[in-house]
Parts: sequence; C-alpha cells; structure tokens
Amino acid sequence: MARSLTQLELLIELEPIAEQNVNRHLSMAKDWNPHEYVPWELGRNFAAMNGVNWDPEQSKLTEVAKAAMITNLLTEDNLPSYHREIAENFSQDGAWGTWVGRWTAEENRHGIVIRDYLVVTRGVDPVALEQARMIHMTNGYNSAHLIKKHANRDYVQADAGFMHSVAYVTFQELATRVSHRNTGKVCNDPLADRMLQRIAADENLHMIFYRDMCAAALDLSPDQAMEAITNIVLGFQMPGLGMPNFRRNGVLMAKHGVYDLRQHLEEVLLPNLKKWNIFERTDFGAVGDHCRNRLGEFVEKLRADVVRFEEQRDRALAREARRTGRPPVLVS
Repeated sequence: MARSLTQLELLIELEPIAEQNVNRHLSMAKDWNPHEYVPWELGRNFAAMNGVNWDPEQSKLTEVAKAAMITNLLTEDNLPSYHREIAENFSQDGAWGTWVGRWTAEENRHGIVIRDYLVVTRGVDPVALEQARMIHMTNGYNSAHLIKKHANRDYVQADAGFMHSVAYVTFQELATRVSHRNTGKVCNDPLADRMLQRIAADENLHMIFYRDMCAAALDLSPDQAMEAITNIVLGFQMPGLGMPNFRRNGVLMAKHGVYDLRQHLEEVLLPNLKKWNIFERTDFGAVGDHCRNRLGEFVEKLRADVVRFEEQRDRALAREARRTGRPPVLVS
C-alpha cells in the first residue's frame, strides 16, 4: 500500500503545478475597483455627524435579501482566519506564497464592496452588522476545530493539512459563488446584482485553482486525497457556521432558493466530483475504494434528502402565501 505523503512532500511535488495555475489565474483575473460598484450618490451622514441614523424603513431589501447579504458579508469578513489557515497549510514561499497573497488580496475586495454598498444604501442596520462582525471575527475560523466538533458524524477522519484545506476550499469557493450569484437575484437591485456577479466571477476563478490543485493531488496520492475529499463532503459546513443568526439566515436562504440542498448537490458537489472522475478512477487502493463507496452512499442519501426538503419547503411556502396573500419568492 502506498504511504501517505508528508505535508512538505506534497508541497514540493505540487509546486510546479501550483506555479502553472498561479500564472494562469493572473492571466485570467480581471482587475476591478470596489468603489466603482457602489452608488455613492445615495449616501448620507448618520447621527454622529449630524445626519440621521438607520431605520428599517430606509432599506429596500427584503428579509431574504438582508439575510443573504449579511451572511455573505460576514463570511467574507473572516478573511484573516482563512488567510492563516491557508498560509499554514500551504506555504509562504515560491508559487504557494504568491497564491496565498494574491488570493487574500482579491478576497478582501469582496468584503469592502459589500459593506460599502450596504452602508451607503442603508440596506441593513450598520450597528447590528458591526456587532455581528466583531463577534464572528473574534470567534474566527478553525477547520481542525470544526472537524472535532462534528466528530460524531459518520465520516472518515483525516488530518487537517494541505489535503484537507485544498479539498475544502474547492467546494467552499464554488458554494460561495452560488450564494453570491443568487443573492444578487433576490436583491431586486441591478446595482447589487452587478456587484455580486463580479464577486461570483472571482470566486469561480479561485475555485478553479483549488480544484485543479486537488486534481493534481489525486494523481499524486490517490488514496490520501480521496480520504480528504470524503472527509470534507460528508462533514461539509460553510465557514459562516457560528456567526450570529447563521442558522436562521441559512434557513431563509434555503427556503427561498439562495443556497439550498439541491444547489449544494448539483451545483457544488457533483460538478467537482465529475471533474475529478471520482467514480470512474481505477487508481485507488483499499482506502480510496472504501472512501469512494462511503461517498457514493452519501450522495445517494443526499438525493433523497433533496426531494424531502423540497416537498417540505413547497408546503411551507404555500402556507405562507395563503397567510400573506403574496406569491412565494424563490430564486429560479
């Protein structure tokens, strides 16, 4: 049985591929400026500067759009924790260091532009938003802690490290792209939609880098990579877990199709698994085969869960429509 490679061995072996992917990313990434996506003419002072403080009536966003915007922004806000995780599990030298720095700089723009938009348009309560940011960033994000916290789940345990990180961020970047894209649709504001489409495009390029690095890791050490992928898929949690009102906002987002089980399965999990040829590969050993079987069982269970969730959601939306007299709002 092939031995698992150490963190250092993985980084050394994969660095030439990382360099190729960094160069490709830099050739494809579009430079953009956050200030160009914010309607500054709508801005005005708050009471601290002789203006008027926020009032719910000032917001043009629905409760669903508010929940999605806040969740997306607070997720982006935790960038210092993500940077630490990536820097520790990758490297700060060579192509790895270039990627970590560039990725961090690009991600930072997302939080800047979303916050500026929300404050200028008075889309959400800025005081409550800042209080939530302080709580969420103070708690930070630690993937190893997340694995331990969910250790009672029935999935393979793998050591947190490069394999774990590259598998997780592949799925997470794609999930974030879906969430930003659909949030733009529920805002009912072409400016917000344009801004979030720009962010989603960034997230897609980030996903491609991580997805291709994960593919290279699968070729280099199939069983080791497959174990990490299985671990991530079976225990996947968005990095916003633990932020104030995360579950409430997540339920609203799922209920109205911003990010739900079907999107998680069909737009996040399956595209990556297909790209890696997970269910067609012939290079797995006993460990890889075992993990793939577990993964296949999980995917089939998730398909059934999707149907049950949508049936329950449709009934809930129908009840809500009868009560309010308004048709249900669902991202198409």
